[in-house]
Amino acid sequence: MSNSSERSYSETPREQRASLFACLVATAGCAGYMPFAPGTWGSLVGVLLYWLVLHHTSLFSPTVLHFRHVPMVWPMVWWVAELTLLVSILGVWAAEKMSLECGVKDPQFVVVDEVSGQMLTYFLALAPANWKYLLLGFILFRAFDIWKPFPARQAESLPGGWGIMADDWVAAVYAAIGLWIARAAGL
Repeated sequence: MSNSSERSYSETPREQRASLFACLVATAGCAGYMPFAPGTWGSLVGVLLYWLVLHHTSLFSPTVLHFRHVPMVWPMVWWVAELTLLVSILGVWAAEKMSLECGVKDPQFVVVDEVSGQMLTYFLALAPANWKYLLLGFILFRAFDIWKPFPARQAESLPGGWGIMADDWVAAVYAAIGLWIARAAGL
């Protein structure tokens, strides 16, 4: 008789495989298990994903738009939009699944909301991948995510994964406005 811990992936029950996938999504590939400031680490995963998409698309795209002296790659906008939407949709599902499994409304190790919010910040601001915008967007998003200005705190009361994710989306809108203001001020 074989031990259940020795099962191959194909022999693992589908429910356990879904739980593992949900855990990897919810924790942003285990970034949520960092011993301190897991939300900050989740945001850094969002910064990295955004930078990778911008870097990748700018290498292969000849179509460049100069937006107020900031080069933007149009195909990048669609890549970022699609990836942000995918992370958000999977995040709602995974956050709710992990919340139900551990019995906590918003577990600290669930950081996909920070990944989604950070990416949404940059997408809404059409931020270029230079260090100033990435750093400022990161700082603004973390500040608004921690502060939770209206209606972010109210968004937390939404049911399930929606409540876990929505407050970060509100913080992303505020942070994106901050990036637009910084751009208008000449940053």
